[in-house]
Amino acid sequence: MRESLEKFKSSPRKYHPRGLSILYEDRDILVVNKMCGLLTISTAKVKENTAYYLLTDYVRKGNSKSRNRIFIVHRLDRDTSGVLVFAKNEKAKRYLQDEWHGFKKTYCVVVNGVLREKEGVITSYLAENRAHKMYSVADPAKGVRAMTGYKVMKESKKYSLLEIDLITGKKNQIRVHFSEKGCPVVGDRKYGEKDKGKKRLALHAAAITILHPHTKEKLIFKAKIPDHFGSLLREV
Repeated sequence: MRESLEKFKSSPRKYHPRGLSILYEDRDILVVNKMCGLLTISTAKVKENTAYYLLTDYVRKGNSKSRNRIFIVHRLDRDTSGVLVFAKNEKAKRYLQDEWHGFKKTYCVVVNGVLREKEGVITSYLAENRAHKMYSVADPAKGVRAMTGYKVMKESKKYSLLEIDLITGKKNQIRVHFSEKGCPVVGDRKYGEKDKGKKRLALHAAAITILHPHTKEKLIFKAKIPDHFGSLLREV
């Protein structure tokens, strides 16, 4: 098991994409730290300012005729920062997606308020309404099972810093679970309070543990927790 590996010698620095820090690269995978505010893939409104677009240009070294490309393995929401894994060939993509549910994903999050139980697992069944907003339902037949493990790492009178074990990876599940507990994620305009004045969502993909698609070696990739999270805990 290795937590840091020699970087694959590839594109010159001038092709390194803005908004993304490359954590690791070899012939099968490309792992980055995505900043808050950057989409993983394009939408109807945003085509080029995405991690996928920028990294495709990166692996092509500016040559539009290059056959080099990357493949989507998983996604992070636009306002979530942290570790994002891409494959560099179809075989690696298939392996990573097939095994993804078994890999460990650790998040860090700052929520509003103080949790009575300092450690536990939140389980619910999530459904989606017509406005594409997720919510919990009591009937298992009407939703998908979502499980979020958490542990309070630090707290103040206003906020709590949590380490999250993402047991399942359903859409917006961390945000929904803590909103429904009365402790929405700081800066969450969709599931939280809109008048808090916090500009960024305090949700960060801090670490991912995978098995390498070719060597099957256990690899751990980490992205430093944003300084902003600590600043929140120091607010009076």
